[in-house]
Amino acid sequence: MRLLSVSLLLLCLFAVSGCGSKETERADSATSPSASPVASRKSDADASAATKSPADATVTSKDSNKPDGKPKKPALPTLPLAGEPQLLLSPEEIREGWIQLFDGQTLAGWTPGSNANWHVNADGEIEASEGDIGLLLTTVPFADYELRFDYWMAKGGNSGVFLRTLAEPKVVTADCYELNICDSHPEFKTASLVGRAQPTKEVAGEEVWKSMRGLVDRNRFTVSVDGEVVLDHTDETSGFRRGGLIGLQKNVGRIRFRNVFLKPLGTVEQFNGADLGGWRVVPGSKSEFTVVDGAIVAKNGPGFLETESAWADFALQFEAQVNGDGLNSGVFFRLMPGTEEAPSNGYELQIENVFLNGDRRQPKDNAGTGAIFRRTQARWVVPNDHEWFTTTLIAHGPRIAAWVNGFQVTDWQDTREPDENPRRGSKTAAGPISLQGHDPTTNLAFRNIRVAAYPNE
Repeated sequence: MRLLSVSLLLLCLFAVSGCGSKETERADSATSPSASPVASRKSDADASAATKSPADATVTSKDSNKPDGKPKKPALPTLPLAGEPQLLLSPEEIREGWIQLFDGQTLAGWTPGSNANWHVNADGEIEASEGDIGLLLTTVPFADYELRFDYWMAKGGNSGVFLRTLAEPKVVTADCYELNICDSHPEFKTASLVGRAQPTKEVAGEEVWKSMRGLVDRNRFTVSVDGEVVLDHTDETSGFRRGGLIGLQKNVGRIRFRNVFLKPLGTVEQFNGADLGGWRVVPGSKSEFTVVDGAIVAKNGPGFLETESAWADFALQFEAQVNGDGLNSGVFFRLMPGTEEAPSNGYELQIENVFLNGDRRQPKDNAGTGAIFRRTQARWVVPNDHEWFTTTLIAHGPRIAAWVNGFQVTDWQDTREPDENPRRGSKTAAGPISLQGHDPTTNLAFRNIRVAAYPNE
């Protein structure tokens, strides 16, 4: 299977100079070849320190997610919102699987790869103008996807967007695909793939907003600027990169980005809308799982409906609806296959649209829809009961991220010691996915369930 290029999946763990020269084919600065753009890069662990679970959050085998369990308070999320988030995608785009990579208020979901002054300016844009050459990197990798964004570049500026990149790319034709933003570059101008391919026409526009769209699908790269296709390149080299981070580059001059959106590609339907083929009810379940109007309906509980397939690094997308007030459920992943005695030993993506004091930053039980139960707290409780909502989950190695209706609510790295049971420690090995019937009040529906496995590199 191909990743969305989550491709959650998700995924995007993952600087550098701009436009490399054809002769050297290195990701070095066009103005300072000896510069080390990643010398001061913080580690992923440092960048995510604020989201790590506290030491006492490790659970024991007795510390289960039963309805009467008392969750321990997880670490507060990094970069909390000052106010209501900007939900910039239309309902149609959300259902298609688009997510926001930038929330318009904070740099949540990103980590700097140098000491460039990346920040959110007063107009709600990502901006950098000073400091070393380097990248602002997504914290999860993606493989196959459609990416769109707006950019504004100062006169004589040099920037770019790095696709499928390593955290510290050195060789531009091996470690990344650099989509250049540099009207004045002598060889690879705006909309080129540095060291690889040129646009079919000149693209220019300094100190004005331009819209760029990139389709990254296996080994094919298509780029549009302001709605016009200007590059269509197939990487026919034997070692083409199948996945990696996305990086926004600060090289020369001021650069601004806004409206940064991504849609995973390559996801495969895991529910045919007609029957429960490919799924099994975990022994001992009291829940009833049926197919009604093209959706899996879970009632009563507790119980679990589990996939027959397993995934390690993946992007998962699905729609869900809570058909009641304040009901509780979850989607479990990287499970140990469920048994009657141990039906749900996995990570739990929480579903509970309840918040306290009229403040969606205060989810009930310190979790909220899109949180990893007992590990993280959702930054914002996005959905409402009785309404369909779309969730994107990306798991790549120990890094886990989740979006609800396109808005990122979770970005977490599991720093516990490895364990085959995610209740006790970090698990990166493959496991099934399951839908939870939480208790006798359960009444939820799931549809449009699709998964993309992150490709082996």
